[in-house]
Amino acid sequence: MTNFNLNDTINLFSKLSIRRFWNGTLVLSSYYLSKWTRKPIQWGVPVSISFEPTTSCNLRCPECPSGLRSFTRPRGMLEMNFFRQMIDQLAPELLYLTFYFQGEPYLNPDFLEMVKYAVSKKIYTATSTNGHYLTDENARMTVESGLDRLIISLDGTTQDVYSQYRVGGELEKVMSGTANIVKWKKKLNSNTPYIFFQFLVVRPNEHQLMEAKELAKKTGVDGIRYKTAQIYNYANDPNHLIPQHTTLSRYRKKTDGSYESKNPMQNHCWRLWHSPVITWDGLVVPCCFDKDAKHRMGDLKNKSFKEIWKQPEYLDFRRKILKGRAEIDICANCSEGVKVWGD
Repeated sequence: MTNFNLNDTINLFSKLSIRRFWNGTLVLSSYYLSKWTRKPIQWGVPVSISFEPTTSCNLRCPECPSGLRSFTRPRGMLEMNFFRQMIDQLAPELLYLTFYFQGEPYLNPDFLEMVKYAVSKKIYTATSTNGHYLTDENARMTVESGLDRLIISLDGTTQDVYSQYRVGGELEKVMSGTANIVKWKKKLNSNTPYIFFQFLVVRPNEHQLMEAKELAKKTGVDGIRYKTAQIYNYANDPNHLIPQHTTLSRYRKKTDGSYESKNPMQNHCWRLWHSPVITWDGLVVPCCFDKDAKHRMGDLKNKSFKEIWKQPEYLDFRRKILKGRAEIDICANCSEGVKVWGD
């Protein structure tokens, strides 16, 4: 079992058009030119975008703003009409759409209709879920929606371990929901979604990596990925979540017992050139690490996406990245340059 899947890769490339390929070439070349010249050059528009279906979540995970209910920004649900308008703007060049930022996507009643609409525009669609709402009906509708990739959070193989991070969660529901998806995928003879478990490695569960791999095989999902955990107050790790095994962590312990980030913090970032985030209420933020939308590049209720993408504020933010990424708060905990493992 591997996180690479030939059918999934073929499916992704099947979404390419000449226009999307040319746009991707422009974006990639402008990114490398920016790295080499240290000047913010931006050609094309994003290859990938994340939409936030909702800020709501049923769980209380200790390192998640949704779980902690700690947002200072407004909370709510992405509206279908607004989503359609945005997709109509973005579809000609957009290759990959992630239905996730904060919150649990399945709590938005229009979520699967949004997936269908994006799929109708031949955009590759993906989402990440905690797996608690994959009822038999939702599983069937998910497969029928045409969703291309489904990431299911599995952060423990026993309830006592799982619930130490997924506070308020029930592992049995996750496993039942996963079984529903696998069943309907077979029943409808569908190649999609490509399903894999994501195992967020923290100290309470780091001893269960092999058990998680075996569980993935037993359940019939297509793969498993082990992901390092973001810890907000990582210097002191008050929740004792940083794994003891150093290769499974974004952080390393210093001689005084505190922790520091492993991130090499080089002055460039691919995300800033190809993959912004749109919040439920239409704010454009630079990347998925700006959880509270502090760095607002623009508001789609007032301007088109292409206007925001090219405006001076965005250019200035890219310039700051190229000049001194360590000075930008959201970069301190970024995983760019830190390994994520497939099995």
